[in-house]
Amino acid sequence: MPTHSRVTRRLGLKGALAASVVLPLSSTAPRPGPAPADECPKRALRVMSFNLRFASTAEPNSWAARRPVMRRLLRRERPHVLGTQEGLYRQLRDIGADLGPSYDWIGTGRAGGSHDEFTAVLYDTRRLVPLEYDHFWLSGTPDVIASNTWGNAHVRMAGWVRFRDLRADGREFCVLDTHLDNASQYARERAAALVAERVRGLARSLPVVVTGDFNAAAHDNPVYDTMLGAGLVDTWDAAAERGEAYGTFHGYGPPVPGGARIDWILATPGVTVHRASVNTFTAGGRFPSDHLPVQACLTL
Repeated sequence: MPTHSRVTRRLGLKGALAASVVLPLSSTAPRPGPAPADECPKRALRVMSFNLRFASTAEPNSWAARRPVMRRLLRRERPHVLGTQEGLYRQLRDIGADLGPSYDWIGTGRAGGSHDEFTAVLYDTRRLVPLEYDHFWLSGTPDVIASNTWGNAHVRMAGWVRFRDLRADGREFCVLDTHLDNASQYARERAAALVAERVRGLARSLPVVVTGDFNAAAHDNPVYDTMLGAGLVDTWDAAAERGEAYGTFHGYGPPVPGGARIDWILATPGVTVHRASVNTFTAGGRFPSDHLPVQACLTL
C-alpha cells in the first residue's frame, strides 16, 4: 500500500490509505473558453468540494460515460484542493490518472482500506505538501473503522489533512472533508456536532477549511447552525464575489436556480474569500456527477 514518507498519520488507523497516482496528463487537454480558475487572484488557493457520485455501470450515467466529462472539468478548473465524497477506490485512481502526476490524494474507504466509498482529499503537489492526516467515523465510536451507531442509512466518515502551502511562505492549514447521512436528520445532527468538535481542535493553532456534502440546506437546518456555531464561516456568504446560486444536487437534471445548497465549503474566521461559485459544467449535455461542485478562491 503506497504511503507518503513525509506524512504522519495520527492514531495509526489500520485502514488508512494514502494513494499516489503518477500517470501523465495529456498536453491536449480541452479548455473550452477561459477557465474560472483564471478568475482567482494569482496566489489564492482554489478549493473545490465535489460529490462525485460513485462509479457504477448503470446507464445513461455510468462512470465510463461520465469520466471524460469529469476529466475535462477538473483539468479546466485545476483546484489546489479537492474534497470529494462517494468516490470509489478505482474511480479515485481514474481521476488521479486523469489529473496527472502533479496531483496526489489521501483517503480511506468507509468500510476500511480500499473498501466502499471515500471522503478523499486530492491536492496539487506543486503547491501543497501534506504533513499529517487522519480519519474518523461519524458514530459514537469515531475511532472504530466502519462504525455506525446513530442510525445512519450508510456508514459515514470524515478525514482531514494538514498541509504546508509552498506559495504562502510555508504557511500551514488543515482541510477536513466529510459526507453526512442522506436519510437520518438525527444522525446528521450528531455527526455535525462531532465534526464541529474536531474542527475546534484543529483550529486552535491553524486555519481550517471544511468541504463536504452535508445533505442539509444551508441557512435552513440545525446542521448548518452547528457548523457555524463551531466558529466557521460559509465561504458562499463571505465571498467578495459569487456566481449564480443553484441547488447543488440536481440528479442529472437541469440545475435549479436558487435551489438548496447542500454542498458547502466552510472556513475559520480570518480567511479571505475572493470568490465562490457553483459550477454547472457539462459536455455534450452530460454532467460529470449528480451533484454540482462548489468552489471558493481563498487567501488563508
